[in-house]
Amino acid sequence: MSTTVHNRPGLPTRSGNPPLTRAHNPHQQLDQTAPTILQETLWARMATLDGVIVGRSSVSLADTRALHLRPADAGGPAEAFLAGTEFAHLHGSADGSLHMCLPTEVVAEAITRGWAELHPMARQRFLPATVVMVYGPRDTDELKITWRLVRASYQFARGARGRNTQPVGN
Repeated sequence: MSTTVHNRPGLPTRSGNPPLTRAHNPHQQLDQTAPTILQETLWARMATLDGVIVGRSSVSLADTRALHLRPADAGGPAEAFLAGTEFAHLHGSADGSLHMCLPTEVVAEAITRGWAELHPMARQRFLPATVVMVYGPRDTDELKITWRLVRASYQFARGARGRNTQPVGN
C-alpha cells in the first residue's frame, strides 16, 4: 500500500472493537495488547530511521522508549513533536501502544479507520490535535499498518528536509 492523494495513507479498516484505553493520564491501552515479539520487531524498525536518536521519553512513563530526531533533522512544525524533538514513543511491554504526532489528514483517517484515538489532552485542547495513540499491533498485518503510521509521523517531524526520504508505502 502506498500514499494516496493528499498524503493520506489509504488505511484499511481495523477489525474488531477498539481496545479499552485509559481516558486520562497516563494514557494507556488496557487490553488487546500487542505481543512482545511484535513490539520488539516494531522497535527494531523504529530505531533504524535516519536521523533518529532513541532514548527515554520526555513525557511518558519510565518504561517507554522514544524516538527523537537530531535537531538538524527536526524540520517539521511544532505540532509534529510531543516534546523537544520527540515525535513518537512506544509504551512498555504491558501496553504496546504508541503515542505519536501525525498530520491532521492522517489523524482523521487513522481514527476513522479504527487505528488510533486522540490523546485525552488533545481532546481537551491542551495538546495539538496531531497527538494520537496508535493501538499496538495484534498481528503481522497490523504491524505493517502501525509501521506505516510511524513513518508518517517521522516524515511529519522531518518536515521539508525529510520529504521523500522514506516513503509511507510498504
